[in-house]
Amino acid sequence: MKELAADGTPVSVTWRVLKLARQPYYRWLDKPVADAVLTQEHRANALFDAHHEDPEFGCRFLADEARGAGAAMADRTAWRICRENRWWSVFGKKAAGARRPVRRCTTIS
Repeated sequence: MKELAADGTPVSVTWRVLKLARQPYYRWLDKPVADAVLTQEHRANALFDAHHEDPEFGCRFLADEARGAGAAMADRTAWRICRENRWWSVFGKKAAGARRPVRRCTTIS
């Protein structure tokens, strides 16, 4: 917005073309990253550090380690973050499609 205004484009025209309202734009300009996003990232960093140190731990143990490091969260939150980032226990996930289906031969008589 500031770059367009510096180029001489009226701010009101820019808001109308981009379909933005004034108040949310200035609220975002004041605080571009929400507190919830920062909290989520701190929790994810704590879980990643715990997973990097001990990859054989599951999400509940990772949550305990993260809580010990100071990132307060519920087990369900830890599970969701681990699932979104695909941080599985080394022993927990089995390879998909490891078993092959049995082929049955039929004879035509």
